[in-house]
Amino acid sequence: MEEQLVRLLEETQSSHDPVRKHAEFQLQQLYSNLAFAPGLLAIASHESVPVNTRQAALLSLKTLVLSAWSPTFDEFKGQILVTDDTKTQLRRGLLEIATSDGQERKVKSAASYVVSKIAQADFPEEWPDLLPSLLHVIRTGSDAQLHGALKVLGELVDDCFNDEQFFSNARDLVKVIYDVAVNDGRKPTLRALAVSVFRSCFDILEMVMEDHKAAVKAFADEALSHWTPFFVDVMKSRLPPPPTEEEENADQGAVERHRGLVALKLQVVKVLMRIRGVFPSMLSPQSPLLFSATWEELSALQPAYHQLYIESERQSRLEDADGLPYTLDFLVLEELDFMQACLRAPPVKKELEQQLAKQSGSESTWVTEVMKLAVAYAQITTEEEGLWNFDVNVFLSEETSVTANYTPRTACGDLVIKLGEWLSAATVDGLLSYTRSLYSTDQGWKAKEAALYVLNQLLGDYQDTDKHTSLEAANGFIDFIRYAMHQSEEFLRARGYLVAGSLTRTSGEVLHPVAASFMEASLQAITNDESEVVKVSCIRALQHYLQSLPPAITLPLQSSIMAALSNYLQTQDLSELTESDDLMVTLVETLRDAILLDTRVCLTGGGLDLLFSIARHGANNFQLTMLVNETFEEVVKTVAALGNDAYIQLCAKVLPSLSGAFDVGTLTEETALTNLAADLLSLLAENGHSPLPDGFIASVMPKLQRLLLNSTDEELLRSATCAVKNMLQHDAPQFFAWHDASGKGGLEVVLVIIDRLLSPAVDDNAAAEVGGLAAELVEKAGSERLGPYLMQLLRAVAVRVGSAETAQFIQSLILVFARLSLVSPKEVLDFLAQVQVGSESGLQIVMSKWLENSVNFAGYDEIRQNVIALSKLYVLQDPRLSSIMVKGDLIVPQSDRIMTRSRARQNPDRYTIIPAPLKILKVLVEELLSASGNPRTLSSAAAAAGELADDAENNNNNNSEDGDWEDDPDELDLGLPATKAELMAYAGEDGGSGRQRDDETQAFLMEFFRGIAGDAAFREVFAALSPEEQERLRGMS
Repeated sequence: MEEQLVRLLEETQSSHDPVRKHAEFQLQQLYSNLAFAPGLLAIASHESVPVNTRQAALLSLKTLVLSAWSPTFDEFKGQILVTDDTKTQLRRGLLEIATSDGQERKVKSAASYVVSKIAQADFPEEWPDLLPSLLHVIRTGSDAQLHGALKVLGELVDDCFNDEQFFSNARDLVKVIYDVAVNDGRKPTLRALAVSVFRSCFDILEMVMEDHKAAVKAFADEALSHWTPFFVDVMKSRLPPPPTEEEENADQGAVERHRGLVALKLQVVKVLMRIRGVFPSMLSPQSPLLFSATWEELSALQPAYHQLYIESERQSRLEDADGLPYTLDFLVLEELDFMQACLRAPPVKKELEQQLAKQSGSESTWVTEVMKLAVAYAQITTEEEGLWNFDVNVFLSEETSVTANYTPRTACGDLVIKLGEWLSAATVDGLLSYTRSLYSTDQGWKAKEAALYVLNQLLGDYQDTDKHTSLEAANGFIDFIRYAMHQSEEFLRARGYLVAGSLTRTSGEVLHPVAASFMEASLQAITNDESEVVKVSCIRALQHYLQSLPPAITLPLQSSIMAALSNYLQTQDLSELTESDDLMVTLVETLRDAILLDTRVCLTGGGLDLLFSIARHGANNFQLTMLVNETFEEVVKTVAALGNDAYIQLCAKVLPSLSGAFDVGTLTEETALTNLAADLLSLLAENGHSPLPDGFIASVMPKLQRLLLNSTDEELLRSATCAVKNMLQHDAPQFFAWHDASGKGGLEVVLVIIDRLLSPAVDDNAAAEVGGLAAELVEKAGSERLGPYLMQLLRAVAVRVGSAETAQFIQSLILVFARLSLVSPKEVLDFLAQVQVGSESGLQIVMSKWLENSVNFAGYDEIRQNVIALSKLYVLQDPRLSSIMVKGDLIVPQSDRIMTRSRARQNPDRYTIIPAPLKILKVLVEELLSASGNPRTLSSAAAAAGELADDAENNNNNNSEDGDWEDDPDELDLGLPATKAELMAYAGEDGGSGRQRDDETQAFLMEFFRGIAGDAAFREVFAALSPEEQERLRGMS
């Protein structure tokens, strides 16, 4: 058996696809063989077997465990294929591999992972000796054994403990890993791993704190009384000099020790940040000491950091096989973040405020020293310099903060921003003071660029928070900006242009006299500077001028800006530029701001031509197409406001380009370009005049007809449907008068399009806009023009409602009947009652979907139409409507068990069943609440109110954990289980609807409820409403 398994495991790693798949299939067929799992274990244990084969054996074991070990796993296939005796053998054998003294690390790591999976199902009931065995190995084992035991223990803490299991073992566990962490005789990497396991304990503590607050606090107090002095000692200790490249290449013991000490320090900072997030008040008394230690170490590490990363290009952002970061840049990054956090600790703030008061009037304060530190670590690394020179788009992504690359440079910007939020004037003065001293020295360009970079970050925050730079500070920085703009080093020069724009934006009118010269210098640099980095920096800086300076300054330069952007684009290969998303977006943003200075430039100049040229090459970029759409929509609106002649002129300029885009998109099979053209055409019709210019329909409808009858692209079908709907809405006579090449009139063409989109062959997402088109056709054509097609059309819509599943599509179809109900509610009921959809009536099908989905409708007009339509149907008091039974309120299961995916599948949501009129009232009450600006449902609002009351009481009783050291509400650790749970709960509760106040809908509903309040039928239905709904209606008066 073992020989067969070895052969199959080797074949699973074959590069030949059929061989690999056949081997995987044969392994699956052996799952039920009693010798299969022991055979895999034997292979994994044999040191003579190649490492990759042993890893493959453990991977197969993991797959077997997940699919055939226990029903607790989501991947469980329905049958347990491992006997109890075999399970015992596997548990013992795998733990031996994971904690052995001589096994290959990759094999031990794979075994640890399988052990953790088994523990999820078996610990502690079926595997009670697992934790005692691990703790024994940690206490007494060799370094190799300790490493394996800590890996398994880390997995156990992350995935397997519930609150009862944790608290029953927590003291022993924490004591054992503490002993490892403080033991100088152990390798620093093992000590770092022990600290990492301790940090994981706080994830459990945070999750259970709400239910066991007193016990959790007591345990944390006890644990931290031992650990905190150790943390302080580690923070105060100094690292040895970093190894040279020769030493690293030789992989000497000193290299491993240095990496281990960096990893240990880094894990200590990480656990301090974690404690600060969960138990801030416990760490608060130590915050001044920790702040000083962090500042001192960052100051001490500067020479090494500069030598490694600013002057040389040593490898950065490296982790070991256990996921422990060990390079100096990672440590600096964590310590900068921790220093920023300490700045918000009340004891630190109090001490620093006292020092600042004593230093009042002095040129050099501690704020100046913080700026010195920030500028030192904000300098461009050699790696960044090379990357940005190679690809200017990477530079721009860092500059616009859209990158996920968080570095010491960006951390320094955040540090200064946080300091500025606390001490605004002192921060600017401190930065100005240090910049003066820096620029008076012969320090290199990187330091001078970093000072302006930090200023730029601070100014960006000023813009976001509507703060303004003082006249003195603004004037103080001008000379340094001018100096930078005239230097030979391109990154310093680029920074000068960028800061000039940012300073102009945040200084109000005080810089207007010099801002015009800065803006003109940027325009000149776009055309004349040799550096790509400088050119794109100036293009970005133009946005700041255009958004902040008065038209008297910017409008005379509109044509020059267009020319500069056009010249820049002519120097670029647009086919290559499509890979530079951030640069394309920056170009469009600047072009948008220039066009919107005076949109008449689109009638005579090349503004739209430039916009369309960029869009044609960047149609696959979602952000870019959104910007193009928004810009074009604003252009159409403002031009249309100038009068019909201007709108006709705009259409004459734009329609040939859009028509050409349809042709190019079709020829090159670029659906993104065709989608964009359809979106722009829709905007042109939607925001234009009625009637549309002569020939508008004839110029574009043939292409839209071809797309709508042949395309399968979901987004394209939606966009094209919207375009047809908007043209029909704005000029029905021209539309009906148009004929296609085969002689079909516009009405018949639209009916054919709607018929195709309503067919089951077209996906819900693709047909999402067909309801709006059908409703528009019914209103514009009327029953006389439609004749017998009207009933056929409405029947097709009703049938499609029955199979519709997506919210947008359901809303689109339902609004066909809602809009008809605004005028003829009884006729709508009569029609639906006569339609048969399968074995059910159309009335049952449509009303069920209508009422179940109403609260999810989007769009002010759509919601208002729906509300009015439902109120009209309710007022009919039609017995046919009363006989329709629909879903009512969700029945919440009374269980405290965690709802896994498998349990959710076995226990789907259940609802009460109620009559349609009662559901209508429930929907209208819900809409009344939403129209008032509250996006939550009544039940969740009531629950939230109760939670707030409970929280207030708890905070009064416990003085609030955050009282001494508040967490930043904008900071989220997305890796934390509690954060994920809260975000998922929020998403489920609100769904991101973002409903805003709607006074018109609210006024209508209040009048409606007042009007029916005296009816006997209403009083009967009112009694069936929930207490919260009744209270809401009573509260109207």
